[in-house]
Amino acid sequence: MGGYLSYTEYKESGIEWLGEIPKHWEVWKATHGFKRIGSGTTPKSDNPLYYDGETPWVTTSELRETVITDTSQKITREALEEYSALKLYQKGSLAIAMYGATIGRLGILGIDAAVNQACCVFAEPSIFDTKFFYYWLWMRRPILISLSTGGGQPNLSQDDLKQLRIPIPPLEEQRSIAHFLDYKTAQIDALITKKETLLKKLTEKRTALISQAVTKGCDLTVPMKDSGIDWLGEIPAHWKIKRLKFVVDEIIDTPHKTAPYDDNGEFLVVRTTNVKNGRLLLDGAKFTDEKTYREWTSRAIPAPGDILFTREAPAGEACLVPIAPKSCLGQRMVLFKFNHKKYDGYFLLQSIYSGIADEFIKSLSLGSTVSHFNMSDIGSIPLIVPPYEEQKRISFLLSEQLSFYDDQIEKVELGIKHLKEYRTALITNAVIGKIDVRDVILELESLEAA
Repeated sequence: MGGYLSYTEYKESGIEWLGEIPKHWEVWKATHGFKRIGSGTTPKSDNPLYYDGETPWVTTSELRETVITDTSQKITREALEEYSALKLYQKGSLAIAMYGATIGRLGILGIDAAVNQACCVFAEPSIFDTKFFYYWLWMRRPILISLSTGGGQPNLSQDDLKQLRIPIPPLEEQRSIAHFLDYKTAQIDALITKKETLLKKLTEKRTALISQAVTKGCDLTVPMKDSGIDWLGEIPAHWKIKRLKFVVDEIIDTPHKTAPYDDNGEFLVVRTTNVKNGRLLLDGAKFTDEKTYREWTSRAIPAPGDILFTREAPAGEACLVPIAPKSCLGQRMVLFKFNHKKYDGYFLLQSIYSGIADEFIKSLSLGSTVSHFNMSDIGSIPLIVPPYEEQKRISFLLSEQLSFYDDQIEKVELGIKHLKEYRTALITNAVIGKIDVRDVILELESLEAA
């Protein structure tokens, strides 16, 4: 991988999914590698004697693959004394989330701290280097989640984690591998950060371009008028502000259920996850058969150029109906049908993502953990509407300009994806012994000493 050498000799690990490991490595259970493996608890939240103390108390929300140097809550000495399950773990201990939305997330204590019941802590290592073990758990997180038990939420147990069988080299070699991964992942993360900064700038410029086009137009010499909206300022004098319900002919809600899927079906079932940033995404798309398609489109067949809109999970996303494949609406989807001789679909779509429509949609979502739009909300979305020929002209110019930004954004996103994949592959190959980084470490140490 990437020019790194393999070890010279390998042997069977005895772990089915892993296969061979370097000959001098051994396989140990996690429970044999740490003198303390435990958890914590949550003191009664309604008792003020237990909180606002001096002892850091870690919850899973603070496990973010970083060193934890502070916590949002601190507990008192009374809490430690009255709750036997509350233990103080030393700086350098490793915590992993056992259940909930954060399952598998990791953190290394940069301070002495207690934890809640959702954290499992590996403390006082003997044959393991904690940072090496951290990278191994990071690598195995997707599998740990898939193997976890539970109904609505997956769960890992302390016993599950204690029984993990982990291949390890001698302690000094573990430290060398961890040091190598610290160095390389820091480099990769720095590159990712640069690309993410560039992505943010490109996205902001793209958004500004759309906003200018759909609120001011392309001809800056036309007479202007006050829009009546402070932050917006003036708009072309001949443009009108209309509610969506006065622009479209129909706003069609979907039944409060989704069409049954058919793996061999040819008719797309558009779900809210398929609509994002003005695009219809077909990755992971679901399809249905012709009989169901006919039944589901009895109210309205989505025609090319119509607009698809999400009313929940998430709300406010939109895209144009493509020419193919034929589609029907999944749950929480809405369809806009309009006169294509009076309104340009591309212009309307961009208006939904910018200007006063965008502000209106965001205001409906403000303060809500799960935004949901009712039909009257959707019908009240405001749009700034120029004459049809001007809509077409703006759409043509805008699509040409946006194609440049879309190409650049796609390249940057692909670069970020490849960097993340490389980081994952590097960690995996290092901690399971597929690459030998000992000579690389010597080079790094020489550079650091120079």
